[in-house]
Amino acid sequence: MKTILTTITCLLLTISLQAQNNKIITSGKIEYEKRINMHAATKNLMSSLTGLSASVYTTAYDEFKRTAPQFATLNSTLIFNDNKSLFTPITPTQPIKDLLGTPLAKQFNTIYTDMASSKTVTLKDVYGDRFLISDSLSKITWRLTDETQEVAGYTCRRANGLIQDSVYVVAFYTDKIWMSSGPESFSGLPGMILKLALPYENVIWTATKITTEPVSAATITPPAKGTIVTKKQMYDKLKSALSNSTMASYYLKLYLL
Repeated sequence: MKTILTTITCLLLTISLQAQNNKIITSGKIEYEKRINMHAATKNLMSSLTGLSASVYTTAYDEFKRTAPQFATLNSTLIFNDNKSLFTPITPTQPIKDLLGTPLAKQFNTIYTDMASSKTVTLKDVYGDRFLISDSLSKITWRLTDETQEVAGYTCRRANGLIQDSVYVVAFYTDKIWMSSGPESFSGLPGMILKLALPYENVIWTATKITTEPVSAATITPPAKGTIVTKKQMYDKLKSALSNSTMASYYLKLYLL
C-alpha cells in the first residue's frame, strides 16, 4: 500500500511540475542587471579621438584602467501585463567611475510599450533635460538560431539582430513569457528577452529575478512629465549638444538606442 501511495505521489508531483513548466506567463515583473566592461568600452571610445586629445586621454586611460573597476553594474525593472510593459531604471547608490562620460554607463530611458498598437512612449533624461518621445517600436532585424541558454530558470533561444543598420545585438528569449518585450527598447521576438548583449559595445543585460504574480494594468502607464518632442527633434537637440565632441557620432548612436 505504501508503495502504491508513494508512486501516486511521485506521479502527481511530476504532473504538477510539467504543468508549471508549460505554463505561459502573461503578467509579472523582471529584474535586470546591466553589466558594462568599462575598460573595453572606454578604449572603444578612445579610438575616435585624434590629435592632442588622443595623446592626453591615452595617459589618462592608463591611470583609469589601473584605478577603476573593470566592470560596472546597473539595475532596472520591467513590469508587464498582456500587451503592455514599463521599463524603469533604478538609480544607482554609488556613481560609476567613467573617464569619457560614455552613455553606456548610464540608464536614461523609462519606456512604456504597447504591443497592441506597436507604440512606445519614452522618457529620456539626458544632460539635465527630460524629453518625452512617442514613437513606433524599434526596428530590429532578427535571425533566430537553434542555440539555447538557461537564464533565470528559463530555457531561452538565441536570436541575432541588427539595429540602426550597424549595431549588432545578441538576445536570448523565452516563449514561456508571452509578451514580445525586453530591456530598454529591445523587442520583436516571439517571447520575452531575458538576456541581451551588444558585443561590440561591451554591455550585457541579464534577468536576475522573475516574479510571476499578476501586475495590475493600472500600474503600467506611460511616463508623463517631460518636454514633448519628436524623435527628429530629439536627434537635433543631441546633435547640437554634442557638436564640439569628436565622439559625437558614437554618443548619438548610444543615446538613440
